[in-house]
Amino acid sequence: MAATTIFQRGAVTVSDYRCEAGPGDRPYAEQHRCHSISYVRKGSFGCNTRGHAYDLVSGSIMVGYPGDEYVCTHDHHVCGDECLSFFLAPELVEAVGGRADLWQAGCIPPLPDLMVFGELAQATASGGSDLGLDEIGYGFATRFVATVTGHSNNRRPASGRDRRRAIETAVWIDAHSDQPIDLEQAAATADLSPFHFLRVFADVLGVTPHQYLVRSRLRHAARLLADDARTITDIAYDVGFGDLSNFVRTFRRAAGVSPRGFRQASKGDRKILQERLTAH
Repeated sequence: MAATTIFQRGAVTVSDYRCEAGPGDRPYAEQHRCHSISYVRKGSFGCNTRGHAYDLVSGSIMVGYPGDEYVCTHDHHVCGDECLSFFLAPELVEAVGGRADLWQAGCIPPLPDLMVFGELAQATASGGSDLGLDEIGYGFATRFVATVTGHSNNRRPASGRDRRRAIETAVWIDAHSDQPIDLEQAAATADLSPFHFLRVFADVLGVTPHQYLVRSRLRHAARLLADDARTITDIAYDVGFGDLSNFVRTFRRAAGVSPRGFRQASKGDRKILQERLTAH
């Protein structure tokens, strides 16, 4: 079993698991160390926990409860499976309102809304989304509880005070977008819990805090590309991107053209402008 932690911040830790065990490998008992949701993105395996046996395939969810033992088996499964796992702190689990029995479900079969969220989580982990993995962790936990209970969490309109907090925090994020900012930091600035802040911010402004952060960085980058002589690499780091390839990929996805192409267009390259105007 190869496990790689790809995100660890605040109440959410995300790990990538890849297992090559097959029918000939001897299973062994393991123990969940905290609440968790593991999305099976590839392959299949069996799981014995709390006196029940489950077979998981792509799209299934393995649910972890602190202290519960489980055994993964491969007797009837082709070798190889992969999971994207979200490990959740107690305060997050309490915030989403999950009763103990929900988190002792063991495994959840492939369900449309959870599968879609799982694929969104995978896209985010792979850099194909401008959401934050901490935001995905909160959202995944909320969706899991709502799906299993059959009840959505009814939201009340944001109060005037919360609207002001969301707007003031957006201004703060934009002013500090060249610095590392996570959900916990932004929520602390608004003096709200991360769970409540995420919901209020998205309800009021129509984007999540991380989406707003990324788009602020892109806006600043576009301005510098048009008006500044700095190199594209320097601009990427100056506006807050920690990786050049991530900046280029994110900018192209947002603008439909590479940073270099955008700079050329801003200098009057008619060919690039015409291609963007006639693109379908």
